[in-house]
This record gives sequence, structure tokens and C-alpha cells, in this order.
Amino acid sequence: MRLTKVQDALNEKGIAYQYTEEDGCGSVDFEFRGLRYHVWEYEDGIWGAETNVFDAGRSRDVEEDYENTIAAEILTWPDMMPKGEK
Repeated sequence: MRLTKVQDALNEKGIAYQYTEEDGCGSVDFEFRGLRYHVWEYEDGIWGAETNVFDAGRSRDVEEDYENTIAAEILTWPDMMPKGEK
């Protein structure tokens, strides 16, 4: 299983998601407040992920510490469920 930190952040926020894995790279797709988001991991000599979590209308590549960077952004979003109801 890949993108575990991103999945942990989504679980903490109560956001449902779909996880798939292909060619050793993880992919997470989800909706938040009516907008579709993705985190698509890649390995092209360096590991990274393409994502639109920073701006729903625009994808960008995040490399190096990409999982922590993306998870940290998701954790700034409001909770989808009140605490204690997850």
C-alpha cells in the first residue's frame, strides 16, 4: 500500500476516497465539498505525485517529501464530520 500518509489525512478528516495501485505507484481520488481531487504518484527517476489539492482547478507535481506536503495541506481543510462521529 502506497500514499499511506495521504490516506491517513483523508481518514482523519472523514473524507471518503478510492485507492488504486498500478505499476507500484499509488493513486487516490476523492471529492471534497463538491470538487474532485486526485493524488497520482509517479516514479520517473525520482518519486513524486501529481495533485490538485492545492488548487482544485490546476494540477501540479510535488516531489521530494511529497506525501508529507500533500497530507499537511489536506489536514488544513475543515473536518467533514464532527469529532467523535467518525
